[in-house]
Amino acid sequence: MGYRLRSAVTAALWLVSANGAYAQGAAPKSVGDAAPSAFKGTVAHAGLMRVNVDADNGRVLVTLPRPGTDGIAARYLYTPMLRSGLGAAPAVLDRGRIGDTQLLVFRRIGKKIAIEFENPRFRVPNAPGARSPDFATSLVWMGEIAHVAADGAITADIASFLAADILGIARALGQEGDVFGTGSGPQGAGRGFRIDPALSAVDAGSAKVFPGNVEIDAVQTYVSDQPGDEVANIAPDPRRVTLSVHHSFVALPPPGFRPRPLDPRVGGISSQAVDYGAPLGADVVRDYANRFRLEKLDPAAPRSRVKAPIIWYVDRAAPEPIRSALIEGGNWWGKAFDAAGYIDAFEVRLLPEGADPLDARYNMINWVDRATRGWAYGQQVVDPRTGEIVRGMVVLGSERARQDVEIYQGLVGTALTGRGGPNDPAQLALARLRQLSAHEIGHSIGFQHNFAASTQDRASVMDYPAPRIGLVDGKPDLSDAYGVGIGAWDVASVDWLYGEPAPGADPQAALDAKAAAIVAAGWRYVQDDNARAADTGQPWAALWDDGSDPVAELDRMMAVRRTAIDTFGLRNLAPGETVANLRRRFVPIYLLHRYQMIAAAKAVGGVDFAYSVAGDGRETAAPAPAAVQRAAITAVLRTIAPDALRLPSATSLLLSAPRNGTGNRQFDIELFGTAGGPVFDPLVAADTAAAMTLGTLLASKRLARLEIQHAADPAMPGVSDLLDAIEAQAVNLRSDALGRRIATRAIVAMAQAARRTDTPPEAAALLGDRVHRIAQSLAKGQGKGSGSADERAWAAQMSRQLLDPQALDRLIAERPRAPAIPPGDPIGETDWMGPPGR
Repeated sequence: MGYRLRSAVTAALWLVSANGAYAQGAAPKSVGDAAPSAFKGTVAHAGLMRVNVDADNGRVLVTLPRPGTDGIAARYLYTPMLRSGLGAAPAVLDRGRIGDTQLLVFRRIGKKIAIEFENPRFRVPNAPGARSPDFATSLVWMGEIAHVAADGAITADIASFLAADILGIARALGQEGDVFGTGSGPQGAGRGFRIDPALSAVDAGSAKVFPGNVEIDAVQTYVSDQPGDEVANIAPDPRRVTLSVHHSFVALPPPGFRPRPLDPRVGGISSQAVDYGAPLGADVVRDYANRFRLEKLDPAAPRSRVKAPIIWYVDRAAPEPIRSALIEGGNWWGKAFDAAGYIDAFEVRLLPEGADPLDARYNMINWVDRATRGWAYGQQVVDPRTGEIVRGMVVLGSERARQDVEIYQGLVGTALTGRGGPNDPAQLALARLRQLSAHEIGHSIGFQHNFAASTQDRASVMDYPAPRIGLVDGKPDLSDAYGVGIGAWDVASVDWLYGEPAPGADPQAALDAKAAAIVAAGWRYVQDDNARAADTGQPWAALWDDGSDPVAELDRMMAVRRTAIDTFGLRNLAPGETVANLRRRFVPIYLLHRYQMIAAAKAVGGVDFAYSVAGDGRETAAPAPAAVQRAAITAVLRTIAPDALRLPSATSLLLSAPRNGTGNRQFDIELFGTAGGPVFDPLVAADTAAAMTLGTLLASKRLARLEIQHAADPAMPGVSDLLDAIEAQAVNLRSDALGRRIATRAIVAMAQAARRTDTPPEAAALLGDRVHRIAQSLAKGQGKGSGSADERAWAAQMSRQLLDPQALDRLIAERPRAPAIPPGDPIGETDWMGPPGR
């Protein structure tokens, strides 16, 4: 739940300045009969703009200065956000989630006033800040002018703008996309949602007006006759979904902020400008690194206190001990700012009692509940003209930590939960939350992911850290699961983004020198678009991986996984806990290797490239060494060897206990497919793991890179080498049902890869030929000396399907590319980020 300063009933308003001091604002005043008729029955608030609120009739009157000759009366930074959430992770409609920050103008057009979003990305030559007539703006609302004062000030009722679907929530609730542009299309959401004006209105009484910002809520209801599973799981009436939308109008930052050009070697979250005044020969498209304004009290001093420290506040909705963990982890960043020369410049505190976490004056870490686990995210409210971050907003979901506990209890059992110590699952979850707090704050202060940091001894909290699992006395051990504090990459990148050159030094030269020093130190940096997908080619960039040698770590992880599976049983349940919970707890243990497998596979067809600039010595990319690629192929295929996927004979029966009670989506979406009801099917589990590995190895882009490297150097592995290994390791080991299930998946995966439209034609030919030759071999090898009767029956059936074009078409179409794979990340959905480049 949010917390609200009740300006309509309190005697005073309080303004929190950037350094945490409080200043009193003007008290609201009732407007009597002597006022112009437009204002009768309203309560007036003075501040950033005068706002007259008529709570009884739902009016929100804003009074703006006399418009200029261009019709513009005022400019503000405007950010919509959600005060209440849907509670379904896939839709990404969480409390505290923000939309795009817009440069909003109120512009008079004749007898009306318009709200328009300007387009500051396109810059007019020789006229900084001027509006370009060559590029479109977005006029999003127009209303009647309610009053014109003697001095030319204009007043309008903007209630209908505040009640409109400015966030695009209707689209987010449906399958065609989501409000924040990830493009992923939430799974299980509905169709046909639309806002219902009759059930939507501004909450005029919620208005809070301060000298630097105005905050107002609206209640919006979205209706559909096809609400979908996610909505049906939550809303009391799934056909009507009601959310509270918060609107924040903020004064433009004062002049003096110096935009900092983004350096690809260091990276960061950026704002783009297209400057047509750039000299000929220079790129007109420029990225500027987003950052907070941070100014020393003594600019000449190497170390100084600051005019306005960056202060973060933790949502009071976070319970203890989670609250303290979030504060502790967030405060890790103070070390980096101190190293950059800023004394006491960064702090994380608890939100003051009674303060509103959506108030624009607070950088917030919001703690939200969801019906299922999902992503956390760090957001920025940015001045689009300069890249200055004026506010940060982090959203953390509570179910994520509970999924972490499920994984820890699946590894070390439940007996130590709540006991303290290095293998206490509850303490491990808090250790992960400290990391998560630092990670998401990192986004909000300007930093991208660095998915190569895990290969350099935890160099950054901006990676996704897998728990480091050891083996002690033959048992999984989590005493070194997570690092403590920010990493060396974080310290260096804070110095680059926020550090200032010495007085008299050339600012750009100083920044270049810092970036060059980072390169010289050997720090790796790879962000989302070259890391997130399983088919990306940078060998050092993966999610939820660990270790300086991804291939060796995969082998080690498989040994840990084997131990965890062999010891899995009643010890992984708390006394009195329903045995059905083992079905959920087992899934991340059986698939414990899934992300390290992807990390190792990235060496196959891998290319070591860097974000470089001319002259830094890293301009030329290099393919992963042939020996490393071959070792990776072998290690990755070992993950689907029959013995690797085999379970102890008693485990399947232990994993067949039914659940009783009301349907629980948190439970149901986390499971493997079964053999009917709760009956565990070990072949489905094996098929799932095999599909993950084969889908990763046979990704179209990886096949393309293999063909390219082999054509350039025949000593490098090519597609045929990969297919040889798959045939030997996944097709030919079929003496039992498990081996035949893996073989079936391997053959179908190759056939499907051959038919994919994005598979390179050269690779498609090799795949199609390999499937045909396997089919012929199976057809010939059906005599009595060719294995058991079961194996011969399988070979006969497979060969008939593969050699009959129509049967092969059906096999490819009807057998999914992969069985349903339960979500593996602690964060749930694997495609929330959508297409690369977000």
